[in-house]
Amino acid sequence: MMENEMSASSTSGLVHGMGQTLVEADWPTLTDNEVQAVLRHFDQHEGVSTSQAAVVTWRSPRPMSAAALVHFANETVFVKRHQAAVRTPERLRVEHQFSSYLRARGQALPAVLRCANGDTVVLDGDFLYEVHARATGVDLYRDVPSWHPFTSLDHARAAGRALARFHRAARGFSLPPSAPGVLANSTTIVAAADPLAELGRIIAARPGLARVATHRSLVEDFAHYHLPTIERAAPLLRALSSQWGHGDWHPSNLTWSSTSPSVIVEGVFDLGLSNRTFAVHDLAVALERSTVDWLDLAGTGLVAADLGGADALLDGYEEVQPLDESELAALVAVLPVAHLEYALSEVEYFAEVVRSPVNANLAYDGYFIGHSRWFEETAGLVLLEHLRRRARRY
Repeated sequence: MMENEMSASSTSGLVHGMGQTLVEADWPTLTDNEVQAVLRHFDQHEGVSTSQAAVVTWRSPRPMSAAALVHFANETVFVKRHQAAVRTPERLRVEHQFSSYLRARGQALPAVLRCANGDTVVLDGDFLYEVHARATGVDLYRDVPSWHPFTSLDHARAAGRALARFHRAARGFSLPPSAPGVLANSTTIVAAADPLAELGRIIAARPGLARVATHRSLVEDFAHYHLPTIERAAPLLRALSSQWGHGDWHPSNLTWSSTSPSVIVEGVFDLGLSNRTFAVHDLAVALERSTVDWLDLAGTGLVAADLGGADALLDGYEEVQPLDESELAALVAVLPVAHLEYALSEVEYFAEVVRSPVNANLAYDGYFIGHSRWFEETAGLVLLEHLRRRARRY
């Protein structure tokens, strides 16, 4: 897609939803007047001049924020708006700090632009804005819903190599983990010595999640569907070193060198779910989100894992960063619950921030419970056994 062309979703205001069809957006789309007001905070700084009116040329179809490519003069930037109930300025600045750290160590992330006052966050009432340079490379998955599998084994292998390099670059980033919150990734529960107690503390600290727990059997469902797996995985995770990870490594968050079969990952973006977790948890998230077509599962009730894609992703990763026996064991153990803490945060988002009971129930039943249940069924057990056999080869 050329820069001045619009996808159907970007012109209609429809975005990706919880299924295969486009839906009404949770948030209003970014307008020309709005982005012009944001860019005035950068006027005559970072090469930005608002003497020429900025124009939105493409709107992201992703559902939980509003984002767009914006063209002015001879430049194109990426502007993203967050609601204050979803992102705090402090958390957004941590993402920007992590991005700068990674860029200084050779990772191809889009530069975060600084306002004339030196900040990287623009505040306007209940909304926060960030502005990035345009990502380099070809955005092959730009209009593909998140968490669809890679379209080729070459893409999966290249993504595995890139994730290993990302983890190497991230190792020295020393900030402590961000606390669990709305639309956030963490391993606070899945690595805990007492997962039930940790879940209780999180519910007590988050009134929105507590309200969900009052009308859904959240603690009971957690104990049934997740606790046995966590009790096996948590000791294996705690034996490893924690570090910051991407948190949402899937095809739509990567750009590519070309459309040819010999493609490599050109760039990485969207650190919105980054946090201090564990490299193998981050790798498990990548496997979970790119080797199982969850949207097909929601539609048909039956989907098999892409075993070839899983092998290609892991082969690429281990070309750069081999996994030892303890890491492989932890990877297989945590995979069925790698989604858990983000799933809880998504339930809270739909229930409390956008007040969509239908989507909150879909996130609860199909994601929080449904993903774990899938790993207990034939297709999920096949994937886990495939990975165990792979680990036994070492």
